Amino acid sequence: MDIRQLVIPLTIASYDELDAIERQLVDEARKMTYNSYAPYSKFSVGAAILLSNGEIVTGANQENAAYPSGTCAERSAAYYAHARYPEAKFRVIAIAARDTSGIYTPQPISPCGACRQALLEYETLSGGDVKVILVGSEKIYLLPSIKSLLPLAFSEFD
Repeated sequence: MDIRQLVIPLTIASYDELDAIERQLVDEARKMTYNSYAPYSKFSVGAAILLSNGEIVTGANQENAAYPSGTCAERSAAYYAHARYPEAKFRVIAIAARDTSGIYTPQPISPCGACRQALLEYETLSGGDVKVILVGSEKIYLLPSIKSLLPLAFSEFD
């Protein structure tokens, strides 16, 4: 038997420690939480994706009474980004949330499993790592790739 450990690099930063592009993505993700339609969970999520062509595409979670047939912010942004700019590669994604009281979550939130799997597909299509910025009001997590969120992922490309 061979026992191994999975190690995931994680940088914890403040907003002021981010570079200008990272701050712009954080700002866009936070802004998109206000475009969320979350009458059931009251949990508003926004996402912003930087593409290789310089475009920033955003999305917000959209709920539905036929729960869970809504769409998460991450997939909302990813699906629109690829539909609008199919040749562009994903480079960075930022994700932010506001809780039921309307306050930005103090700790970063992470994408659900379905979003992780969907985002991994776009990272694979991009041919390289897609940096992840998980935003909280007290701290920000920086991860080097989508794969780091889903290290033993299913992929037909493996």
